[in-house]
Parts: sequence; C-alpha cells; structure tokens
Amino acid sequence: QVQLVESGGALVQPGGSLRLSCAASGFSLEYYAIGWFRQAPGKEREAVSSISNRDGSIFYADSVKGRFTISRDNAKNAFYLQMDSLKPEDTAVYYCATSERYGRFYRAYEFDHWGQGTQVTVSS
Repeated sequence: QVQLVESGGALVQPGGSLRLSCAASGFSLEYYAIGWFRQAPGKEREAVSSISNRDGSIFYADSVKGRFTISRDNAKNAFYLQMDSLKPEDTAVYYCATSERYGRFYRAYEFDHWGQGTQVTVSS
C-alpha cells in the first residue's frame, strides 16, 4: 500500500527554522518526482518545491527561494523540506506528494500520491 507520512510541523517564531520530513512506504521513491505543497486557510493549495526524477532539477516558488531547501534520501525512502527564516505568511498545512510522471512538476494535478499534511504555524 502506497503511503506518505509527513512529520515535523510545529509552532515556530518568525525567523525560526523547521525541517519537514516525508516518509514513503509501499513503494520506492527513487524513480518518482517529489514535491511539497502548502495550503493556508481560505487559499488554494500551492506548490512550494519539487525535484525532477528526470534530471534532478529543482523548482522553488518565488516566495520561498533562498529560504527553503528540498532534498531527498533514496536510501531512507524519504524526502525533506528545510525551512529557514520563516515568516508568518508561511503558516499553512504542508503536504508532501509524489508523481509517477517523468519530469519536474509543480501543479497539484500532476501528483498522484499525497500525505495527510502537517501544520506549520509561524507566530510570535
């Protein structure tokens, strides 16, 4: 059974850091494109970052460039989102996702499997 489980969400002060993890089970992540999305209350789900399974190229949303870093560890069958210099506008539920397609993707419909989400709240 394909399953993605996020962890690492928390309440953090502005300027702080968090590392989100996404553990995969039931399949090998190695050949999948991966991504992180977020959804704030009253807003649509948006792509934060993704990694291509074709050439390893990385996408970052403009709002997180220079602050967030995506990475993967195929040996651990997991991937991560390091979030630094967090801002109140980063507050959202964060979701990890994988795509069986070949390439680099950042639209939600291009991803096939999703985690349950983890809450990130940035507030003083």
